[in-house]
Amino acid sequence: MRPPVLNPLFAALTSLSGIGPKLEALYARLLDRETPRLVDLLFHLPSGAIDRRARPKLNEVQPGTVVTVAVTVEEHRPPPRHRPRAPYRILASDDTGTLTLTFFSARPDYLEKLLPVGETRYVSGTAEFYDGMLQMVHPDRVVDEKGFAALPLVEPVYPLTEGLALGNVRRAVDGALAKLPDLPEWQDEAWVARERFPPFAQALRALHRPHEPQDIAPESLAWTRLAYDELLAGQLALALVRANMRRQAGHEHAGDGHLRAKVLKALPYALTHSQQKAVDDIVADLAKPERMLRLLQGDVGSGKTVVALTAAAAVIEDGRQAAFMAPTEILARQHLKTIAPLAEAAGIEVAILTGRERGREREEVLKRLALGGIHLLVGTHALFQDDVVFRDLALAIVDEQHRFGVHQRLALTQKGEAVDVLVLTATPIPRTLVLTYFGDMDISELREKPAGRQPIDTRTIPLDRLDEVEAAIGRALDEGKRAYWVCPLVEESEKSDLAAAEDRHEELRRKFGDVVDLVHGKMKGTEKDAAMARFARGDSRLLVATTVIEVGVDVPEATIMVIEHAERFGLAQIHQLRGRVGRGAGKSTCLLLYRTPLGETAKARLAILRETEDGFRIAEEDLRLRGEGDVLGTRQSGLPGFRIARPELHGKYLGAARDDAQLILTRDPSLTGERGQALRQLLYLFGKDEAITLIRAG
Repeated sequence: MRPPVLNPLFAALTSLSGIGPKLEALYARLLDRETPRLVDLLFHLPSGAIDRRARPKLNEVQPGTVVTVAVTVEEHRPPPRHRPRAPYRILASDDTGTLTLTFFSARPDYLEKLLPVGETRYVSGTAEFYDGMLQMVHPDRVVDEKGFAALPLVEPVYPLTEGLALGNVRRAVDGALAKLPDLPEWQDEAWVARERFPPFAQALRALHRPHEPQDIAPESLAWTRLAYDELLAGQLALALVRANMRRQAGHEHAGDGHLRAKVLKALPYALTHSQQKAVDDIVADLAKPERMLRLLQGDVGSGKTVVALTAAAAVIEDGRQAAFMAPTEILARQHLKTIAPLAEAAGIEVAILTGRERGREREEVLKRLALGGIHLLVGTHALFQDDVVFRDLALAIVDEQHRFGVHQRLALTQKGEAVDVLVLTATPIPRTLVLTYFGDMDISELREKPAGRQPIDTRTIPLDRLDEVEAAIGRALDEGKRAYWVCPLVEESEKSDLAAAEDRHEELRRKFGDVVDLVHGKMKGTEKDAAMARFARGDSRLLVATTVIEVGVDVPEATIMVIEHAERFGLAQIHQLRGRVGRGAGKSTCLLLYRTPLGETAKARLAILRETEDGFRIAEEDLRLRGEGDVLGTRQSGLPGFRIARPELHGKYLGAARDDAQLILTRDPSLTGERGQALRQLLYLFGKDEAITLIRAG
């Protein structure tokens, strides 16, 4: 149950006057929530401020800036009758110059009342030069002397979406602030005093009603206070998940090793040193009476799937079952392709379950699973639907975890009793981010590439040399080589000049004919699989794709990767894409095409990719250059990142938040004390209330 004191903040935005269904739909887009609530709006923090304290004369105005000027209204110039769509212009001046105020589709009677000729008015908005004249289009504010006295001198500016005006958001925020209740302090008092943090409600008011422009800076005390609240909520939720998993005593279920030996014997190569160490660590965890919670980080192509299969074999030897969950169908089927021959050699029964298995086929899988006839089930989130019942699930393997929420992971572990969890990620994640997103997990790292992997020759080429690149690809195709060509978007949007995959596919097909194929995220699963199969067989040899091929696609014959607009991708994502080549015996090349001119950061990022194929180093550099979003590929995978905290600014508080969360749970594991009750409110405010149910479950 949500604490009743929070109910006003969880009311729908439509509870505010002036917000009906039409505006609610716009706020839903702005706040990225189907039914936006007051708390979502209050956490939508300003991106800047208008400072009306300085009032320049017209000859001192800097074009392109928001200014407030005192002017005398000289003359109204309505549009000619035969051109009703032309703008309505009003000339105004001070003793240093003139200003044209421009309005489109405005009512003349309204403007005559708002800006009467001969009167002084204070006008605020963005001033620009147009045809050599200073002008302001649709000023934000037009007020008389009395109105100006009542105007806030520093006013916040918010990120907006099409159709929502700044005035709408400001009025809605004012309405939400009026309903903000006084909440008990959930932070440690000594810590708040040391950091000079304002109380939670005061911090929100300071950000939405600033006195100085610097009040809304992310490094301000008010913003930092809320960022720390968010970090603590995240760490406390992770600590509760961890405690809950530890509290449910595990089973000792590593078998005698006979199936593992068969899997390893069927491999065409020996395990690398780090693969063997990871297997040993996992088997040791499985043999303990407490539950395993381990993160297996491995660079592209480092052999995580084989380690995961060996882990599954250890519980199957003990007569139990394992589940292997991947975020996409392509990835699930790719894992199956790697696993199936090894499992068959070891006598392990494997099946797949995705959204595509339906009807009788699905029923058959579910029936065999419930009876224990399937030892290892591979699939997507279809695995944790209610009708999927395991006879005895012992191990949940979750690939690319940051694409699954805590809730989904728990849903899978609840399919069995005291299920052990192994998480795989192909994005090596710096330690601080592991703590942020995964909590205090045990970590195994796969540092080496499997034997036989070739280094990849990575080159950066400006897009104005596209013709040369296409000619080189043509020569490679003539020699029978296979190549990927990755474009960032499926369709050309009006606001973007990125080359669309469909257009690029058309253009390359005209040049090279039927050997060019296309795969993108909006295709049906069967269409995607068919396109991938054609490429794997060599029926097509140039595959134009969006980032759906980022993870898990394995065609050893492909030796060329072209990435268009490389400057728009995260480093880790380019590294993932590059890892689709260099998988066979042939020499591989990766061409990063970029649009000039490149900024300093973009230059540094592309230089790192040329220098190294070490995913761990690339991840650290990505964090340093760009913040946490791209390290985890969140911009592409919808990771629930932070709403308020900025890791590059507030990351230094992460350790304190983690230590505090652990101390809290040591002293008050069920959060029933005075501070514990207040912390429950914090968890609700930041959407971590799933963790509260764990206290009850335990």
